Amino acid sequence: MSNLKQEYQFYNDNRVKLLKKYKGKYLVISGKKVISAYNTEGEAYRGATKIMKLGTFLIHLCTEKEKEDVAIFHTRVSFA
Repeated sequence: MSNLKQEYQFYNDNRVKLLKKYKGKYLVISGKKVISAYNTEGEAYRGATKIMKLGTFLIHLCTEKEKEDVAIFHTRVSFA
């Protein structure tokens, strides 16, 4: 799989289980593992970039919404 597809697939495959533990949190996912969970997207970004390189993790809001609009950006620009 290409960059971040594995992480997004992991989230989709485990969404129900993740909701029980992380509902409303921003998850930092790398590979097939939740690395950490935060209250805001900015906190998740800052926490993730302290320990991982950009492009190696996905930040995703853990929500009950099944389908979402997803955009993947391959850039060094930070929107946080």
